[in-house]
Order: sequence, then C-alpha cells, then structure tokens
Amino acid sequence: MDRERYNTIPQVKLSADASYTLPDALLPLRVRADSPAIEVMTDLRRIPAATVAVDINIEEAHRTMIMRGVRLLLVTDSQRHVMGLLTAADLLGERPVRAAQERGIKRDELSVRDIMTSATEIDAIALADVLHAEVGHVVATLKAAGRQHALVVDEDVTGQQMIRGIFSASQIARQLGIPLQTTEVARTFAEIEAAIGH
Repeated sequence: MDRERYNTIPQVKLSADASYTLPDALLPLRVRADSPAIEVMTDLRRIPAATVAVDINIEEAHRTMIMRGVRLLLVTDSQRHVMGLLTAADLLGERPVRAAQERGIKRDELSVRDIMTSATEIDAIALADVLHAEVGHVVATLKAAGRQHALVVDEDVTGQQMIRGIFSASQIARQLGIPLQTTEVARTFAEIEAAIGH
C-alpha cells in the first residue's frame, strides 16, 4: 500500500445519545393515489427477495415467512429460477387440506410444490408500465385480479425475464396510512379505496 497516497480519515467521538440510520426501505414513504407507482414497489435491487426451495416442507416455509415478515415467498430452484409463488393465504387456506386429501398424506408431510401457484399461472406487470403508472393504478390492478400481491418484471442484459419488484396491498395500505387488521382481500381493498377517496 502506498502510505504517502493514503492519509488517515479524521475520527470523532461517538456521542452518548447516538442512534443509527435505518435503510430507506424500512421507512415507507407516505403516498397518495396519484403518487408514482414505483414508490410502493418493493424493489428487489434494494431488498433481497424472500425465497423458499420448492421441496421444503410447508411448515418450514411458514416459519420462513414469519421470520422474514412477509406474506409472499418466491419459490425457487437451485439455479434461482422462479418455479412459483407461495402466499400466506395458500398456507393458511384450504389448499393444504385439499392437497393432503388428494395425495393421501398428512398436512405436515406436504412440500411447497404441493400448494404453490406455478410460475406458468402467474401474471406480472412490466417495469416499463409501472414507471408510467400511479398508486391508484396498482390498487385497481390488484383488486381486479383479486390478489394481495403483483410481481413486476424486467429483462436483464441478456433478455432473460427477471422479477424486479413486488407490489403488496398491505404495503400500499401502510404507505397510505391505513392500519390494516385483516387478510381478507375485499376488505383490504375497501379500506384502501376509502383512504384514496379522501
């Protein structure tokens, strides 16, 4: 190392009341219906995607969801290809019961593969369209699809489709300042629409 080129950086004493900075992603920006849609998108370039392997037991997947504080996991293989999605509604709804009955096994023997929504069944939104949309457009899209989440896709330099972001109804509600106590889709959107209308 060239000692003459590199001087030391000045240092200061840490004060007794020092705190620490939170990442911008943890401090959701307050939005309105006409705010840019990109402001409510979870950007996977800034926040690592919450993922789970396709062959993991559903109880372990549920623990992962709780630990990450999310209600959606991308189901991936060893090459990071997205095989599907797993939501809290999938885990806590009727899907596990039906899948266990169909396969003739106990619920706790099911893997993520048994109850996930396959990638081929998922509609996504292009990032190019998101960049020209407002929060109200995202809410309308989620409501029309009857879903709590929507994926945003882009292409990498080779042209491969990549999941770039995620929209979440509960995240949008938080950023609109709506306290949500429910996982029911219709009620969530009614509360968001009421807030947008004011």
